[in-house]
Amino acid sequence: MKSLKKNQVVIFVIALMLMTAGYLNFTNEQGGKNNLLPTSSLADSEQMAAIGDATLVSANQTEQNVTNNQVVQNDISNQILETNSNQNEEVSPNSSNENINEQTTNKPKIEDGYFAQSRLDRDNMYSQMLANYQKILETDNITAEEKTNAQTEMKRIGNEKNAIMIAENLIKTKGFEEVVLFVNNGNVSAIIKAEKLDENQIAQIQNIITRELNVKVNKINVSSKS
Repeated sequence: MKSLKKNQVVIFVIALMLMTAGYLNFTNEQGGKNNLLPTSSLADSEQMAAIGDATLVSANQTEQNVTNNQVVQNDISNQILETNSNQNEEVSPNSSNENINEQTTNKPKIEDGYFAQSRLDRDNMYSQMLANYQKILETDNITAEEKTNAQTEMKRIGNEKNAIMIAENLIKTKGFEEVVLFVNNGNVSAIIKAEKLDENQIAQIQNIITRELNVKVNKINVSSKS
């Protein structure tokens, strides 16, 4: 009895399958256009799946590119920092101080303000005197005597300027740093840069002035200026 029921069930299932197959075959023949729907749906599903995969890959690539860009930017920043660090190490405070000291050492020595200005004023006075005598010589109604006197004075001024320059240089060779000489009506004033002058130093200065400027010792006044 149980065997019979099983056989009936099997037969029923087979019959149901045959009926289903026949129905599907009939449906396919009557409405071939309906076959497009499952195919289209399958294609859309595959396309959506492909789009999903492509979107995932694109997102991964974008994330990877961002990561790579960050790595490259970090490398560039590190290189810049290392370069600046090396430059700072090369230009050290000690080297800067050495450069400053070297520049200071190489600067020309500035003359003492008083002596430089005194020589400038004296030379300007001589230049003005020579210019005045030159104007006299260029005057049309000048007499022969006036012309001779102007020429004589111009020669005297030139000789006096040359003698002063020689005397000052000779006095410096005696160990004095600065000296300036003034001549006025046969009297000579010698100002020496020094704290104090002893008798021997004064005698050396007077001897040079007497010889170069052709004046007597009692016409020479020597003083010191620190």
